[in-house]
Amino acid sequence: MLAGFGEDYGLPRGQALALGRCLGGGMGQGLVCGAVSGALLILGLLPPDDPQDETRCRQEALLRGAQFREEFCRRRGSLMCRDLLGVDISTPEGRRQAMEQEMFSKLCPALVGEAAAILEALLAETEASPPSEPGH
Repeated sequence: MLAGFGEDYGLPRGQALALGRCLGGGMGQGLVCGAVSGALLILGLLPPDDPQDETRCRQEALLRGAQFREEFCRRRGSLMCRDLLGVDISTPEGRRQAMEQEMFSKLCPALVGEAAAILEALLAETEASPPSEPGH
């Protein structure tokens, strides 16, 4: 997410790759999917309406983040890596199972693609209008 979208918002590719290293696999613990975390970071990079008002910047980013999370959950049922994969990769057994079933090379790219599609739609929508309350 960071490397694919970051350059458009001033984040150099090398720095984006470095920043995202610990996000994969739900921070390596089966927590929030790394693609989701990366997408949320990109949403935080969007130019705010008033860059001098950090409170407003944060509110705008949180609204966009809520829209992203809501849509990802609607499509995939969860934000959590362990739920998305159906195994807990924070355990040796779960990690072994994920590796044996090639989840990181088969399922994860689909999740990244889904997150990217949602992010692209939100970015296009954001260019057209300011953020709205989730569910509206």
